[in-house]
Amino acid sequence: MRLWSLHPRYLDAKGLVALWREGLLAQKVIGGHIRGYGNHPQLERFCTHPARLDAMGCYLRAVWDEGCRRGYRFNRSKIESSAVRVPAIEVTEGQLRYEHSHLAAKLERRDPERLRLLDQDQVPEPHPSFVVVPGPVASWERVKNGM
Repeated sequence: MRLWSLHPRYLDAKGLVALWREGLLAQKVIGGHIRGYGNHPQLERFCTHPARLDAMGCYLRAVWDEGCRRGYRFNRSKIESSAVRVPAIEVTEGQLRYEHSHLAAKLERRDPERLRLLDQDQVPEPHPSFVVVPGPVASWERVKNGM
């Protein structure tokens, strides 16, 4: 499971569809509908949010918006929360840079054209649910060698 901290516009088609599906799975876990993945590290920042289901709904809404912008037909009715805004979740600059590097490696193989959209010298824009703060890669991230 990968719930990107990066803005969904950076993702290629395969990544965006996977994010939608994984976000819906995360919503089911956070909402208590399924037991699996309950301790998944990617869910930590949503599970500690004071309005966790609403935070997940806002996260999914931004993914849905990007899908619509690209002409995808994600089913908005699958988003369980109707909250429009919740307090932002902090993401560190180090985490964004790590995810940026991780995504660049994926795009190099899958979609070199989209890779050109990434500016390797700047901290990428976060997903609208997040606010950037100084700091290293998140403690819950499973850092792969070489990144």
